[in-house]
Amino acid sequence: MRANAKINIGLNIVEKRADNYHNIESLFYPVHFIFDEIEIKGDNSYKTGNASLTDTGIHTEEDVNNNLVLKAYYKLNEQKLLPGTSIKLKKNIPVGAGLGGGSSDAAFTVKLLNQLYKTGLTDNQMEDLLSGLGADCPFFVRNIPAFATGTGYIFSVFDHVLKSKWLLLIKPDIHVSTKQAYSGVTADKPVRILKEDLLLPVNEWRKYIKNDFEVSVFQQFPEIKQIKDTLYDIGAEYASMSGSGSSVYGIFNSNPEQLLKTFENYTVFSGQMH
Repeated sequence: MRANAKINIGLNIVEKRADNYHNIESLFYPVHFIFDEIEIKGDNSYKTGNASLTDTGIHTEEDVNNNLVLKAYYKLNEQKLLPGTSIKLKKNIPVGAGLGGGSSDAAFTVKLLNQLYKTGLTDNQMEDLLSGLGADCPFFVRNIPAFATGTGYIFSVFDHVLKSKWLLLIKPDIHVSTKQAYSGVTADKPVRILKEDLLLPVNEWRKYIKNDFEVSVFQQFPEIKQIKDTLYDIGAEYASMSGSGSSVYGIFNSNPEQLLKTFENYTVFSGQMH
């Protein structure tokens, strides 16, 4: 399976909760042309309820046993005893980029295990199981544009506002940890209604739709702000940092392929939205 990325369109940090998490509101939008690859096979060399993970592609610093893919296997195994399994993960989605790569890997692992071993979980059950692994994880079960509230896992379906638009996504060699990003923001109820602003034409979003993480992240990393400014300079209808960063995307009316050389020193992805 291809475990695709997502971007945030608008991100309001509404309030800090008693459990120290934050309530947010944001449009989560799947990006199908940026994806990790997951392969799962039954493996008799492992006992029932045990799995191995081999990861290739983008190097991550973490111990493989902390990878959300293995955590997803063992989480599902608590509910449905699974056969011994070997999992291969090829990482293509940049890490620490605000693109939900790890969350997507966990969700697609559960979906693939559910399919392979016929464990019979519904979408709702998979979402419940995944909510214990990370706030973004349940989004990737249905993997369609959704307006997220709560800590980021209460979803309502949102119309395809970007169909046929083009996305240019830039990832600088900067890692912004989610904890680091949250430490610089103050939760505040938004003045405007994001859900209504998202219904405006895309070229009007710039006036009203913001990502609350940008203020503090741009102060720490002016290079990320420069990328956003450059995207507007070269004709983006709307540009924003995704999630807590560090990736920045621009939405265009036509194929921005001829603009890629502007960002030749960065990791760049470009493609049409669904």
